[in-house]
Amino acid sequence: MAQDLGTLAQQTADRLAEKHVGAVVAAMADDAVEIRGSGSTGAADGRTPAPDTLFEIGSVTKPFTALALARLVSTGRAGLDEPLADLLPAGTAVPSRGGRQISLQHLATHTSGLPRLPRGMLLQALLHPSKPDPYADCTADALLSGLAGTRLGAVPGQRFRYSNLGAGLLGLALARRAGTDYESLIVQEICAPLGMKDTIVTVDEARSRRSAQGHARRRRPVTPWHLADLAGAGALRSTATDLAAFVRAQLDGGPEGLADAIRLSRSVEHRTSPFGWVHLGWTAHRLHPRQGAHLQIWHNGGTGGFSSFVGFDPEKRLAVIVLGNTSGRPVDRPAFDLLRTLQQQRASGPN
Repeated sequence: MAQDLGTLAQQTADRLAEKHVGAVVAAMADDAVEIRGSGSTGAADGRTPAPDTLFEIGSVTKPFTALALARLVSTGRAGLDEPLADLLPAGTAVPSRGGRQISLQHLATHTSGLPRLPRGMLLQALLHPSKPDPYADCTADALLSGLAGTRLGAVPGQRFRYSNLGAGLLGLALARRAGTDYESLIVQEICAPLGMKDTIVTVDEARSRRSAQGHARRRRPVTPWHLADLAGAGALRSTATDLAAFVRAQLDGGPEGLADAIRLSRSVEHRTSPFGWVHLGWTAHRLHPRQGAHLQIWHNGGTGGFSSFVGFDPEKRLAVIVLGNTSGRPVDRPAFDLLRTLQQQRASGPN
């Protein structure tokens, strides 16, 4: 299969380029990884996306936030069942329902009952639909003061309800517990042990020269997104090379010091359907037996100008990463198609 990885990755990248998406695709099998790019980064020189091109990865940030939680739990600095309120400033009004408080695990599995967006943000989106950086005002003060008037849609732990607010609050709370900011937390606890040098929130001048330009659907350039203190929901930038290292740790168990956290993150499960569930930070499902009953663990992401996908099969030790620089052209379908092709080839051929 390794001989075919490069071809399959290139075909997927070319498929996106035909839709005017500059993309980079990584296909992984066992210890082999092939990364291919196609289209344009949107830079003035029209260069093709490369393994070290930076993209906004949007909600693919959430598995990082959840792994940071697992890391703090595995080292005794936090607890999965610990109430969110314990990690926030004294006096912060955190909503509850049915006598149950929101725990850190609830935030990482989207079972907190919190709404998708911070209080008042939906109204602002309706009033200002073309606002270029919609999360820029999500400071800690704004987020925490908005909690007082937020009503939970379900008893915590009872029902899956995807929440950017919940993930952002988790990142904010963990950074406070660690005595640092969100970016430093992720770098120290995850990126440094894995040798990931380009997964960051703040882009310096050198990385700016390697950054793709984001676009709206009709290839209109858009400004970067900054999520302020909601960073844990989607503020990271990364490269295909770094994300390959992140996924490699999921397949191989990770280095000493991070392995316990990876195991913990995947040991937690909340069922969302007969065939689907969530781990800490990851969505998972098993395909129907007619489709091979393959396991797929994944997360996608999107910002104002980018679309992203990371998915893997730990049973067959396969993975796919797709990063695109156009928000109106999601990369999910080509990514899932590539992952399923790898799974089918592994199932039908010799290991």
